[in-house]
Amino acid sequence: MEKQSLTFDGDEEAKVRKSSKYHPSIWGDYFIQNSSLSHAKESTQRMIKRVEELKVQVKSMFQDTSDLMQLMNLINSIQMLGLDYHFENEIDEALRLIYEVDDKSYGLYETSLRFQLLRQHGYHLSADIFNKFKDNNGSFISSLNGDAKGLLSLYNVSYLGTHGEIILDEAKSFTKPQLVSLLSELEPSLAAQVSLFLELPLCRRNKILLARKYILIYQEDAMRNNVILELAKLNFNLLQSLYQEELKKISIWWNDLAFAKSLSFTRDRVVEGYYWVLTIYFEPQHSRARVICSKVFSLLSIMDDIYDNYGTLEECTLLTEAIKRWNPQAVDSLPEYLKDYYLKQLKTFEEFEDELELNEKYRMLYLQDEIKALAISYLEEAKWGIERHMPSLDEHLHNSLISCGSSAVTCASFVGMGEVATKEVFDWLSSFPKVVEACCVISRLLNDIRSHELEQGRDHAASTVESYMKEHDTNVNVACKNLREIVEKAWKDLNNESLNRTKVPRLMIERIVNLSKANEEIYKHNDTYTNSDTTMKDNISLVLVESCDYFNK
Repeated sequence: MEKQSLTFDGDEEAKVRKSSKYHPSIWGDYFIQNSSLSHAKESTQRMIKRVEELKVQVKSMFQDTSDLMQLMNLINSIQMLGLDYHFENEIDEALRLIYEVDDKSYGLYETSLRFQLLRQHGYHLSADIFNKFKDNNGSFISSLNGDAKGLLSLYNVSYLGTHGEIILDEAKSFTKPQLVSLLSELEPSLAAQVSLFLELPLCRRNKILLARKYILIYQEDAMRNNVILELAKLNFNLLQSLYQEELKKISIWWNDLAFAKSLSFTRDRVVEGYYWVLTIYFEPQHSRARVICSKVFSLLSIMDDIYDNYGTLEECTLLTEAIKRWNPQAVDSLPEYLKDYYLKQLKTFEEFEDELELNEKYRMLYLQDEIKALAISYLEEAKWGIERHMPSLDEHLHNSLISCGSSAVTCASFVGMGEVATKEVFDWLSSFPKVVEACCVISRLLNDIRSHELEQGRDHAASTVESYMKEHDTNVNVACKNLREIVEKAWKDLNNESLNRTKVPRLMIERIVNLSKANEEIYKHNDTYTNSDTTMKDNISLVLVESCDYFNK
């Protein structure tokens, strides 16, 4: 959709408006109308009671297990099944023991699993421990080639590397082709795990989607623990019921806004937006935060469409000025179709503030500042499109790391959290720290790489792909390959920041890492947010519609 200034007559403008495409929701009112999705109250209470009984049994496993290898496998299963938030104290205590162990006698699987568990929880552990698996020539020893379980574990930890950990880069190059070659020879449960993680490694996976998929793998594993399996299924079904209730409320709110009528050119993606936010935090204690963030996400999606696909430069300038004022009186300067959006956005933010405790209300000022910065960056890109300006890569990233929206979404994700989201955390966030920058790099570049072909079908601000191609005088394939390498460097920044001890609670850092995981999933093969009748639909069905088959063991 060409973005122009208002220099043409009304007929021309009408033609431009009509060429804008509406992207309707494939879900419609599914989560409003299907009230039977959620379990009956009596059934839910029975499930909750059974979960508590099973949790006691699992906690006893931590106390009764003296073998550290069994303990590591227990933690790993619990984490991949999405149960770890129930056992934080037990896991922390176990990891302190695991950290102290002498791993010199451990094989590849044991060494890799120990490294994975400790790195995931912020322990500094040198990657040099993998040198014992190399020969005198500096290559990984050939006897490892048939050890699929060990290779898979090493492959997964290779993605936890920070800058300068060359051995983990080498491990990635070594393990991937070996795993591919072994795939057809493996027993079904291990083959399913290898296929899953070759598609996307463990540390970059959406935790609730992983839990749903891993339940199917774990139940076919001959070494499974039936208590843990039963707990995983019940726990998932209870979480799914909560998600369905949250999404029903959000969908009703969305329908009441009636943007499908006043802003018919936009993407109706309230369900997909909720699923995206679910990657940031899936745990039940973050319900309030999830609902607030999902609503903000939907409003930002519309804002993106206004600037990117429909609004003229004059209209976008007026909207930016109104957002900067953040006052209902500013609506008078807006064209009719934007007045409704602007006022409803302000009203929704007032509702957020009403939901917050008195000592939390200051958070909305930080979120407003993020929205203002986002509008300014959107306007800059709109000008680039009008003026056919080709920014340098540095110039592009200076603006588009804001326009990608990840900083604003991160702030929105913090607003509804509990006491851990202090004013110091929001001050830190507003300084655009390294971990946020890395998240924004991942979001921006993956989005541009996947959207490049689509954007060429219309006049549009140059993407980072085009900026790179012009600056380095190269073709699109080389540009995308090299930009993907920048993404990998950003992941190493995230890994490094996750290991650093800062005044910001690790819980908050994890939200930002999880948002980066969402970006990896959404943009891995396509823009599955815009083109949602793809793997996005399948994943939403798995997490939000299809419950786990359950029977009492």
